[in-house]
Amino acid sequence: MARLAMDLSPLKKYRDFRIIFTAGLFSYFGSMITFVALPFQVKELTNSFWAVGLIGIVEIIPLTIFGLYGGVLADHVDRKKMIWFTEFGTLIATLILFLNARRENPSVILLFVIAAIFAALSGLKRPSQEAILPRLVSHDDLPSASALMSLRWQFGGIVGPSVGGLLVASYGAGAGYLVDCLTFAISLSLLTQIKSVPPLIARTAPSIQSLVKGIRYAFSRKDLLGTYFVDLAAMFLAMPMALFPFWADEIGAPRALGLFYSSITAGAVLVTIFSGWMRHYPKHGRAVVFGALGWGVAIAFAGTSNSLLVVILCLVIAGAFDQVSALFRGFIWNQSIPDELRGRLAGIEMLSYLLGPLGGQARAGGMAALTSLRISVVGGGLMCIGFVIAIASVMPAFRNYDVNKNEFAVQEAKIRKNREK
Repeated sequence: MARLAMDLSPLKKYRDFRIIFTAGLFSYFGSMITFVALPFQVKELTNSFWAVGLIGIVEIIPLTIFGLYGGVLADHVDRKKMIWFTEFGTLIATLILFLNARRENPSVILLFVIAAIFAALSGLKRPSQEAILPRLVSHDDLPSASALMSLRWQFGGIVGPSVGGLLVASYGAGAGYLVDCLTFAISLSLLTQIKSVPPLIARTAPSIQSLVKGIRYAFSRKDLLGTYFVDLAAMFLAMPMALFPFWADEIGAPRALGLFYSSITAGAVLVTIFSGWMRHYPKHGRAVVFGALGWGVAIAFAGTSNSLLVVILCLVIAGAFDQVSALFRGFIWNQSIPDELRGRLAGIEMLSYLLGPLGGQARAGGMAALTSLRISVVGGGLMCIGFVIAIASVMPAFRNYDVNKNEFAVQEAKIRKNREK
């Protein structure tokens, strides 16, 4: 049982990791409250499905552009400062939302402008947030630290929307924005306490050439490309979240809609809690493939059932398999990519795991409109299985990735362990 239990030792051993973990716990919790409050306010002001849907559309372009640029910056500036200043910018933007909510006639246009700013700041921050991890803990503790960071996201993803829903329903969107501001203030005060994390090599000015170099590196490594393609295939082809309101109605359980939304995350949390075994399993490529295949199978099975219990159980299992794939993808990225390129590759990774679900929403809704909800869910799961098998078949370097044998992982382990001496 001890081998299965989540390894909490990085929180005890590394002061700066403990601080950034706690800071993120607060900031992401608050961000998820605003994640609920913003569309709630748009709905209250416009009573339009299209207006609420437009929030996601205005976020895509800034997230893409600034995500790539944020990756470049993460390799050329102090990563601690990058995280601090982007969080400070997000605090100011959230404060503007709070002041707007206090007006007698809040501006709807301002809500969309701030949504785009949020996406841009998130795109700038996330690569530094991902790339800072290998600099805070030892190389051998990276798998455990990655699992802990994942648990942090899951806590915010479950508790934040739940609290946010109660808060905005009872006191309005402004209350949600105010709480978010307070959580960012706490996070910023904590972040000031960690040491600077400057580039390990001589600083150069961020440039398009730097971005191109990062993209070329990614394409030169088929093991990395496999992780991106599998993630995109799983999320784009089999993510059913857009169908949850219709699915709950179809099986006669509209009041169980909340279970649909929480079930996938619940499965992910279970896997993370019992992730201790993962640090001892070296065949990371196979684990990514196994997790993605399990996700597709569970989604397909969910689409065949009329039982609420079976559907929810399948979604929990799907979330568990997806988390297996996600954690091992993170291990590959963190343990084999050189520090001087980690930020740029984190920008590319961010696009793969954020744009896939966004595209998947459109795929699920469009396919359901053209066929039926069941065909969309089952077909999506089956297509996911087919594409993952195809990707694994044509990319043996990815499929056979072993952290103890992969040339990039072995080389990076030697470099980091020499640096730690």
